[in-house]
Amino acid sequence: MRKILLTNDDGIRSEGLLRLCQAARAFGELWVVAPDGERSAASHGITLHRSIDLLPVDYPLPGVHAFSCSGTPADCVRLGCLNVVPGGPDVVLSGLNFGYNSASDTQYSGTVGAALEAAFQGVPGIALSEGCGKCHEVTDFYLPEVLERLLPRPLSGQRIWNVNFPGCPLSECGGILEDRKLSWWTFFRDHYEQIEALPGGGMRMKVVGELQTSTEEVDTDFRAILDGYVSIGVLNNLS
Repeated sequence: MRKILLTNDDGIRSEGLLRLCQAARAFGELWVVAPDGERSAASHGITLHRSIDLLPVDYPLPGVHAFSCSGTPADCVRLGCLNVVPGGPDVVLSGLNFGYNSASDTQYSGTVGAALEAAFQGVPGIALSEGCGKCHEVTDFYLPEVLERLLPRPLSGQRIWNVNFPGCPLSECGGILEDRKLSWWTFFRDHYEQIEALPGGGMRMKVVGELQTSTEEVDTDFRAILDGYVSIGVLNNLS
């Protein structure tokens, strides 16, 4: 039976991870190693100079072997591949992330970083993300089909599948588009605002993001999401 390792940068108790487990259990034996809290924007960082706690978790889905981890999403994949899953996993699923991981924003993503770590460990990786609204009709409808398409097609080398589900109603979704190129746009245009003055002339800052849209760059992941399609593309680990 296929051994599937799952993680999520939103944490072990995230709804997206649970929904991914519910869909993935039809495809193999599930092992979960996920952060004990949110680790969004952790990218591909790993823990080097402190210990990492790995604790068994009573997961709300029967038959799932689950552990919480005090480290990053990439730590979770390293531990899962090297220590937790007997003989190592056959594939790593990272998601479902609460919020898109597309365009140039993928470089910050803990979800993408975890899937890239899988490739670094020689294990096929798939990153899966969805809109951060309340409508997940498209994800829940197309997720089984996406897994059925991609699990039998492991990528070689330092490459992963990157999947984004649009947050529109199912009736407005045009289906699945593969071979989407990575857009050079950024999904969010960020800036910093001062929220408090600190002693000695210091400032306490907070990042603020605004949605940036584009009508250009056909055949990209960003364009597919904006047009209401499920986007499937390939990311390179060392490019």
